[in-house]
Amino acid sequence: MATHTERLHLTIDDQVAQRYHPVPVPVPAGAPSMSVRLSYDTTRGVVDLGCEGPAGWRGWSGGARDRFTITAREATPGYLPGELESGTWHVVLGLHQLPADGLEVTVEVSIPAVEPPERERRAAPEPPVARGSERDLPAPAGLRWYAGDFHAHTVHSDGAESISELAARGVRAGLDFVAVTDHNTVSHHPHLPGVGAEHGITLLAGQEVTTARGHANAFGDIGWVDFREPAGTWQAEVAERGGVLSVNHPIDGDCAWQHPLPVPPQAVELWHISWFRDLTHTGAWAFHQQWGAPVTILGGSDFHRAELGWTLGTPTTWVLAEDSSPEAILEAVRAGRTSISVGVTPDAVPRPLHTPLLLRVAGEVIAVAAAGAVLVDREGRRRRITSDYQTVPDSWGTGPVHLEDADRRVLAIT
Repeated sequence: MATHTERLHLTIDDQVAQRYHPVPVPVPAGAPSMSVRLSYDTTRGVVDLGCEGPAGWRGWSGGARDRFTITAREATPGYLPGELESGTWHVVLGLHQLPADGLEVTVEVSIPAVEPPERERRAAPEPPVARGSERDLPAPAGLRWYAGDFHAHTVHSDGAESISELAARGVRAGLDFVAVTDHNTVSHHPHLPGVGAEHGITLLAGQEVTTARGHANAFGDIGWVDFREPAGTWQAEVAERGGVLSVNHPIDGDCAWQHPLPVPPQAVELWHISWFRDLTHTGAWAFHQQWGAPVTILGGSDFHRAELGWTLGTPTTWVLAEDSSPEAILEAVRAGRTSISVGVTPDAVPRPLHTPLLLRVAGEVIAVAAAGAVLVDREGRRRRITSDYQTVPDSWGTGPVHLEDADRRVLAIT
């Protein structure tokens, strides 16, 4: 067994020079496996963990793990299994937060591995429940409204649940699809079709391209997107590979969007779970108006773990698509055929079959289950909704338009 140990004193100067600090590790030919362990005083700083081999990126766990194992056939969730090519590998340290006097960090690499990779838990499929697509919603011939969530995490990054457990949760929430968007990795992608089929729900491949200056979801099974490159590079590569890039939670705390983009993105996560802190907050509208071009609106729960107090479908995004396949969902997003609903009842249970909706169909905006709400456009024009199925000409107001309740809380957007 060979053990390679690096002891580093990392300072803010290191962070300024290179935020993603590479630690070189020699890997000999024929190495069967590798274990990496990261040690530092977690009360004094935050250092993210990732790995890159000579042939490319092998995974990322951010601050969620302090160790990982890679073998030819298995790997810790968040990392890609496969043969260990000989040459110089790099343990990549994300210098997220360092104290003023620096931080002592130890990286220990063992070849072969000293512990097996963690295995994901498997959840039994849920009994059949009504899905959003079963709601009797108006749609053009050949299309249907499907309910989903465009932002969720698993044990492949900093989520608490396995892919299987997340799929079962999505079924319980009445969703037709869930985008699995783990941070800076695509290790979950190969598992999504099989797990989705087992549970009877579409699991859309995604990755949350995560940096200190903002996050974006890259949707589609398009390969890994290098978060260390400028955001304009992500945008170009995602488009070239046939995916969709969406700016995430653009005004949320220390994760607000600060990256310059050469052109507006295809989509924006206009309604993130953080908006539930105050549904009268108007910051999202102010941000959206700055794009200066039509941008598809999406919603995401950013689900990580149940202890945080919410679940999938808060909010719920509706897509008008030919079917619930990943390809059809992404095509609907590209075409701008989306609406977002609050997705929860007053008891905080996701109920996409029951909450108010705003839909654009055949030149009309249709308010469903929204009697008593007020329709508001981008310029502040207002119109009372008096029935549970009310149509308004699409020419009324400028978009996006939204529903508010009597307390000015947002209920739905289209």
